[in-house]
Amino acid sequence: MGTKSKIVLGAVVGLVVIGAVSANGGDGGTGSADKGASASADKQPGGAKDAGADTADAADKAGQTEQKASQAEQFKAFVQENGTDQEKEAVSHVTKVQGADDQNDILDTADVYTDFTGGIMGEGTGPAKLIASAFADWKQSANGLVTVYDADGELLGNGQF
Repeated sequence: MGTKSKIVLGAVVGLVVIGAVSANGGDGGTGSADKGASASADKQPGGAKDAGADTADAADKAGQTEQKASQAEQFKAFVQENGTDQEKEAVSHVTKVQGADDQNDILDTADVYTDFTGGIMGEGTGPAKLIASAFADWKQSANGLVTVYDADGELLGNGQF
């Protein structure tokens, strides 16, 4: 690779990183301010309302934790409802999904873990493409990449979503 190519590649990577950081920085600031304002409005002096708000907050946090923990189940349910028979068979091997709920349409990545073995030379390479395709039907992004791994964490395949 020539010197000019390295410089151009470095500049492109730098611009992508700067864009991702600035986009994430802007969303986090406004989201936090909005949440803080509503939380302070709910916690006005008054006793009974405070106790109810704390209980509701605890229930919301439990629901969010449950939702994050069940990304694989949400994905499987979507494929059971909308997928082909081959996709349903392939997705039945999914054990864990990470990153499906954190999207910013700049550099979205998601990881899907399966119970296949053998890495890229094993039995899971074909089904990995079906899993990536089904994932693209489930989640949409302007610039997303889903990666499918086997039981040992070895790469099976990837695809855009």
